[in-house]
Amino acid sequence: MFQLTRAGSIARRYFVTNGFDGVLTLFGLLVGFRLSGTTEFGVMIQACLGAAVALGVSGLSSAYISEAAERRKELKALEQAMLHDLSASEYGQAVRLVPLLIACVNGLSPFLLSLLILVPLGLAQRGVPLPWPPLESAIALALAVMFLLGVFLGKISGTHWLGMGLKAIFLGLVTAGLILLIERW
Repeated sequence: MFQLTRAGSIARRYFVTNGFDGVLTLFGLLVGFRLSGTTEFGVMIQACLGAAVALGVSGLSSAYISEAAERRKELKALEQAMLHDLSASEYGQAVRLVPLLIACVNGLSPFLLSLLILVPLGLAQRGVPLPWPPLESAIALALAVMFLLGVFLGKISGTHWLGMGLKAIFLGLVTAGLILLIERW
């Protein structure tokens, strides 16, 4: 089904794109909390969870709507060219299932990566001692996830993994710099 519809590469692209959106959003929130001097982990976690849920629902719904429309359009064009109803065919089944699978990937990637980044804050809120300050640990974890997403893209594209990982971190640092500029303005 994935080969028939080229859905594997689309799902991979959605995973990285929306996953990076989620990581960068959480990173921005965490940097904002750090600059504001907020120290309440409960407030940070609730705000970040709200953003993660919104990104997940947005990713799920937007990918489903757009993929379902594109797949239906392709099916109609193929049916018109073949002068045959293909709704019961394997391709017709794929047209119905692939948008659901891609929507799940697009919605879950930012949500799950956001939960991963929040682990240090959650542990600190529950009284688990950490070797480093929890907020700074979460920021560092967000940068590490950005790096790994860049490495993943480097592997897929056949380019140097380290360069792609460093580019991803650079984007996070640019974001932090912009937040700092806005905060000081």
